Amino acid sequence: MLTNSQTPAVDAASSQFLPPTDGKTRVRQFMQGLQDTISQNLAELDGVGKFNEDGWERPEGGGGRSRILRDGAIFEQAGVGFSEVWGDRLPPSILAQRPDAEGHSFYVTGTSMVLHPRNPYVPTVHLNYRYFEAGPVWWFGGGVDLTPYYPFAEDAKHLHETLKQACDKHNPEYYPVFKRWCDEYFYLKHRNETRGVGGLFFDYQHSESGFYGGTDPHGPAAKYSDQVGKPARRSWEELFAFVQDCGAAFLPAYVPIVKRRHGMEYGDRQRNFQLYRRGRYVEFNLVYDRGTLFGLQTNGRTESILMSLPPLVRWEYGYKPEPQSPEAELYETFLKPQDWVNWTTNT
Repeated sequence: MLTNSQTPAVDAASSQFLPPTDGKTRVRQFMQGLQDTISQNLAELDGVGKFNEDGWERPEGGGGRSRILRDGAIFEQAGVGFSEVWGDRLPPSILAQRPDAEGHSFYVTGTSMVLHPRNPYVPTVHLNYRYFEAGPVWWFGGGVDLTPYYPFAEDAKHLHETLKQACDKHNPEYYPVFKRWCDEYFYLKHRNETRGVGGLFFDYQHSESGFYGGTDPHGPAAKYSDQVGKPARRSWEELFAFVQDCGAAFLPAYVPIVKRRHGMEYGDRQRNFQLYRRGRYVEFNLVYDRGTLFGLQTNGRTESILMSLPPLVRWEYGYKPEPQSPEAELYETFLKPQDWVNWTTNT
């Protein structure tokens, strides 16, 4: 495993923009602590289900621990994972984005989570935060996105407001860019719809980066980022602090939504629609998701990589929602980018 002691000597003024010597250890401890905090709180929230931990090792270097809750009172399946892997050969998915990392050993650690609730009125949610190093190349990435099956604007508004507060503590332009980037990333091109109501998504955040580092130079996220300009040079510590606050914002963003919805009565129609919409989750994760691709290309543990997939799912040929139904409202409004923070009932 590459150590920070192998990094070339630099002057004191530039050292703050390099990872500290204990950087990997601190990020690993944060990611493990985030997994601990989230899984403990989710088990208490569910009240019935318990997380079972499955530790694993990667032959090329590293490993992780996957925690799965099944058949709970609230969560049909919940997976909260931690991983820490290293190796000598970077996967193509990384080199395509950062060719300057080629020829270096790599280290990556992160926490990833997907919760599939039983009640169709409770939205599915995804979280991932990660840190990557390869020689002089390093960055933070991650985010949270919400996938409702039924349209409740107050839920989307609450999640976005909570995430925005975490972002605003560090830079007022983080939320506007990363919200747009989330809408762009969690988009099913073959369906012409977003996966849900978005949240935050960012990647390749390092001392020399701009706000936006995605693949669409003409999209809303890139245009907004270009408009506000490149941020001042940010230190490793500043970006790590930002990621920590984003991680801490998850439970306040999601738990109130669960408490508000999990007791609502539902029938076969709502359940069947939930299972149908879960199919979109499968499609995105297997076709577009970079984390899934990275894990498979680096010989990660397949069961842990695919723990994000729902336990039950269905597809239906040529489905169209009934006009003026809640299902139709989901398609017409909630699967299109919206300004959720400023949403009002008159919108």
